[in-house]
Amino acid sequence: MRTPLTLRILHSTPRAGWIALAVFAAITWIAVPVAHAVLAEAHPLHLSAYSVSLLGKILCYMVVAVAMDLIWGYAGILSLGHGLFFALGGYAFGMYLMRQIGRDGSYQSDLPDFMVFLDWKELPWYWAGSDSFLGTLLLVGAVPGLVAFAFGWFAFRSRIKGVYFSIITQALTYAAMLLFFRNETGFGGNNGFTDFKRILGYSITSPEMRATLFALSAALLMACLVLGRYLVTSRFGRVLAAIRDAESRVMFIGYNPLHYKLFMWTLSAVLCGLAGALYVPQVGIINPSEMSPANSIEIAVWVAVGGRGTLVGAVLGAGIVNLAKSWFTMSFPEYWPFFLGFLFIAVTLYLPDGVVGLWRRLRARPAAAPDAPPVPTVHRDARPVSAARSSAKDPAELPAVKGAEA
Repeated sequence: MRTPLTLRILHSTPRAGWIALAVFAAITWIAVPVAHAVLAEAHPLHLSAYSVSLLGKILCYMVVAVAMDLIWGYAGILSLGHGLFFALGGYAFGMYLMRQIGRDGSYQSDLPDFMVFLDWKELPWYWAGSDSFLGTLLLVGAVPGLVAFAFGWFAFRSRIKGVYFSIITQALTYAAMLLFFRNETGFGGNNGFTDFKRILGYSITSPEMRATLFALSAALLMACLVLGRYLVTSRFGRVLAAIRDAESRVMFIGYNPLHYKLFMWTLSAVLCGLAGALYVPQVGIINPSEMSPANSIEIAVWVAVGGRGTLVGAVLGAGIVNLAKSWFTMSFPEYWPFFLGFLFIAVTLYLPDGVVGLWRRLRARPAAAPDAPPVPTVHRDARPVSAARSSAKDPAELPAVKGAEA
């Protein structure tokens, strides 16, 4: 009898993992919203709007890191274009936010301000339905998912992989960034979308809305972790890991790698789009710079720092790097690129398994025997070959050595 899907999802995550998720949920759904929206500003435990927005932004980055880890750590596909999917989700939701401004803009027009400034007379056809919240939620996942599916279908069918795939994804991201920089595309040009007012009629800057967006970001992260854990521990995940390690052998035994890689690639893009949709209202702006190749490379750095192939490592890496970035950009803004480059080189050379790998080695060290190293067992009649050769007087007395020539 087949085990129900619900039980399989529950059993895929160990008890310690569920306890950690419960603690995380209590902090993000109760403690942080209360500290921000309930406690007075003079209270020592009060969280400012800046702190909540910063933490919410980092939660969205953690979702992107998990999505990147699913495709890189478990499928072996290094993408340098995930910033594109993140920005597409942000733009899709940004269109809805711009329509919600209504006549409260600078020009008091039903059109967004940048369209009035550029003398547009009506909305482009691809803005149709952007005033619907449910329709926008569909676009948030559908747009990056369809772009990823179309690109992945041709790339994986052509057996493009390795560094070639990484370069092509980076080129795709750069081309999209140049396209969105143009004013005639109808996405605000280099300024993008900003000056948002409300969501579903509620002020976007109210403490309640900020706390809600933060809680939704935390919920999305937990859902991604549970879904990712289920996928990588299932039969699908084992086949995917086999494709990562030896794709030709997997094809030889009858599996088609195209379907597995394409599914995980598309799912990863959809998760990035959802993270981008939650990122935009918390930050208050979306522009083409989110598609820059540097941002996509930085996503790979998050996963490398935390430890690819470990979902928790992706979360830790995104948190560590972005907290460090926030501090550096405030204290030493000119040194952040150098620190990021040094961090990536140091992790590549000395921490190939990331922070999670370092933690595992430190935990395993006390369990190792602190005494002398074990002495290999040697047969009492065995002698080193070199010694046997030097002491033998007749070639017939030399011991037989496997692979030695006569």
